[in-house]
Amino acid sequence: MLEQLREIVQQVNSAKDLQSALDIIVVRVREVMATQVCSVYLFDKDMNAHVLMASRGLNKEAVGRVSLEIGEGLVGLVAKHAEPINLEDASRHPSFHYIQETGEESFRSFLGVPIIHHRNVLGVVVVQHEQQRRFDEGEEAFLITLSAQLAGVIASAEATGAIAGVSPSGQKISDTVFAGVPGASGVAIGEMVVVFPKANLYQVPIRQARDLNREIGVFNDALNKVRQDMRDIHERLAGKVAEEERQLFDVYLHMLDDDALGKEVLERIQTGHWAQGALAEVALEHIRSFEMMPDDYLRERAVDIKDLCSRVLFYLQQGEQVHAEYSENTILVGEEVTPAMLADVPEHKLKGIVSLKGSGNSHVAILARTMGIPTVMGVVDLPINQLDGREVILDGYKGELIGNPSETVRQRYENTIREQAELIAGLEELKDLPCITADKHRVHLWVNTGLISDVARSLDQGAEGVGLYRTEVPFLLSERFPSEHEQAEIYREQLEAFAPMPVTMRTLDIGGDKALSYFPIEEENPFLGWRGIRVTLDHPEIFTAQIRAMMRASEGLENLQIMLPMISNINEVNSAIQLIKRAYRELIQEGLSIQYPPVGVMIELPAAVYQTKALASLVDFVSIGSNDLTQYLLAVDRNNPRVASLYSAFHPAVLSALVHVVREAKAAGKPVSICGEMAGDPGAAVLLMAMGFDILSMNAASLLKVKSVIRSISRGAAQELLEQVMQMDDAKTVRSAVDLTLYNAGVERLLRSSRTN
Repeated sequence: MLEQLREIVQQVNSAKDLQSALDIIVVRVREVMATQVCSVYLFDKDMNAHVLMASRGLNKEAVGRVSLEIGEGLVGLVAKHAEPINLEDASRHPSFHYIQETGEESFRSFLGVPIIHHRNVLGVVVVQHEQQRRFDEGEEAFLITLSAQLAGVIASAEATGAIAGVSPSGQKISDTVFAGVPGASGVAIGEMVVVFPKANLYQVPIRQARDLNREIGVFNDALNKVRQDMRDIHERLAGKVAEEERQLFDVYLHMLDDDALGKEVLERIQTGHWAQGALAEVALEHIRSFEMMPDDYLRERAVDIKDLCSRVLFYLQQGEQVHAEYSENTILVGEEVTPAMLADVPEHKLKGIVSLKGSGNSHVAILARTMGIPTVMGVVDLPINQLDGREVILDGYKGELIGNPSETVRQRYENTIREQAELIAGLEELKDLPCITADKHRVHLWVNTGLISDVARSLDQGAEGVGLYRTEVPFLLSERFPSEHEQAEIYREQLEAFAPMPVTMRTLDIGGDKALSYFPIEEENPFLGWRGIRVTLDHPEIFTAQIRAMMRASEGLENLQIMLPMISNINEVNSAIQLIKRAYRELIQEGLSIQYPPVGVMIELPAAVYQTKALASLVDFVSIGSNDLTQYLLAVDRNNPRVASLYSAFHPAVLSALVHVVREAKAAGKPVSICGEMAGDPGAAVLLMAMGFDILSMNAASLLKVKSVIRSISRGAAQELLEQVMQMDDAKTVRSAVDLTLYNAGVERLLRSSRTN
């Protein structure tokens, strides 16, 4: 059955919409399993019932009209318990519920399997037969495997309808919720603007054309360029390949003719579509059609169509520089939003960010928190090509998008936005006050920065220094490695802006989720691969140029600190310090008047946790990167929304590691800071202060919230809380205890603020 399973999944993946997908399922499953009935029931949230959406074997008139309430009948029982039910005589089961309209009275045997996607039961697939028998283990396993593979396709198809305000049963709906994970706290109401990569047919958004004649013109130009490409390739291959293989490019040319693909695209443009969207729609329809063909040779032609149309799209995008039009309330959305995409949006227009990939601890989410932009990550089922121009509500607290908002829901979120503004305004009075506990214990609050725009925001919030300057940001925004002098100019801006306050510059930390387009790192497991200090020590020319640029920029300011990321052993520290000392000597010989800067290490790996004492003896300070440390301790990819719920800085193992590092660093007489996102969580900050961290470094948007909490609690109370939670064995219990302490301290208004899971 494996080959048949593959064929069904492929055909369903190629379906143009939800109903087509369901129709394929019931026809093919009935055929493969040799049963008399196959039906699919989907849960409709608007009706709060399971609706018969497709069937082969039951009365056609029942499809779309018959529904079962939650827990009703055998279908409801399968969904309720999220497990299969296999009966040789369904009518004898106490939950059997006969519905006359279906005409199922003659069918005895019953096998129902839940369709589950991300722990949510989407519906139930059912097979029935007249013969009184129990379906065998192989048949049950086949249906379970099939439903598991089809769940994502059905969820995606449902989402396409939901964004248009239509439920699975065809009812008009509002307030459709798309679940992701929180990226940056806050709420925004705005218009979605889709950003997408070049020459990707699957991500081109649907947009209306403003000038049909212009769209037709640019499309014809692109066609002519591809036609010329095909002719050139045909000529270059003369004498190199068999003539019948060369004829393939003649076939390509015919596909572009006015009576083939080219004609269909032009007709689509004339109905009002822009050229790129029209091309993508036509191409995907043909790709789906070929992928569904039973003949292997014809099925492979889908690849040819995809390649050909991608070439046309490339020329369309090359010749037609389409600049996104950002509304005054832009919600930027993309399959994978990058820092460069953020930089393109005027800051005053960017109200929210949505990324289909990634989680709350992805690099772009961290940047969003730095910028104070509400963000939702990992909305994996969102139909990206349907989103452009649609109004949505973005809830960065819950990690949700709400489409087709009703007036009631809109009003509620508008009130939330006003409350946010009032809270921020109320905290302004703390800006110039010291961060000191009720019993006079001083805590230093620094900021994490990466963009020059962060500077004014950080200083305006009363930052006392920079605990983490992400030097990779200028590299990510460039098309090549910045030169030493280019880097020095960028670093000088940061150092001057904060002088005389210290600025801690982390050396280049690429790899993992931070890739440079001009220095690609292809690895199967990038987070356990070539990243951070491993890359720069393997390329001392990159490391040395950056260190020289940092020290050159510090001349006359002397507020530079250098921090080494992803340290796993003392040899890495010794090698880096040797290069730093050599760069320092070179600059002194060149006549610069600079001081040798303090050098520190980041504790981000479990190996470094248990070598804190040895590492601290080699450097001037120690800093914990809680984002990566949490990831590596819990073996949870912080970019993967599927396991986002497992990522928690309140996990007892993480708290124990933090306490250990502080104790070891203090024993070595070295100051210790934390610059992960945990420091910006008001509740977590209380625990960190109790542990003995000298410095908490966070995004600027969190600074006043953290200061408010610390000023509202005594260190003694915080240490009592720490002792209490260190006896707990569950992250959720720890979080609840912390929230209760904040509530008792009278700062419950901050409970909804940025939270570390």
